[in-house]
Amino acid sequence: MAEHYSSFDRGGRRWLLQRITAVFLIGVLAFHFVLLHFVNHAAELRFAGTQMRMSQLGYFVTMWLFLATATFHGVNGVYNALVNQGIEGTQKKAIAGVLVAAGLLLVAQGTRVALAMTNIV
Repeated sequence: MAEHYSSFDRGGRRWLLQRITAVFLIGVLAFHFVLLHFVNHAAELRFAGTQMRMSQLGYFVTMWLFLATATFHGVNGVYNALVNQGIEGTQKKAIAGVLVAAGLLLVAQGTRVALAMTNIV
């Protein structure tokens, strides 16, 4: 039988966070899908409705957490996939830096868009 290999340290913090974010994402994605595809049909969605939903603090926080969690989950997954492919040393540090910067930029831009969709700003 082949030996199991993973860049995740089983029981480590990144391993645990990857699993927790996966569970959170499944739940929020289900909520998002039901709300925007069954409660409100896609053909009926308008900017005013999006603005109304995003102006509700609970919805705004949920969608922002969805953004931040999905970004972490994706960046962490890509990083670990690359580590599993064998990158190390300077390459590993450079890729980590690029992925962290890309993740931060994504969350910053997503936050700007989310705030623009509220009646607050």
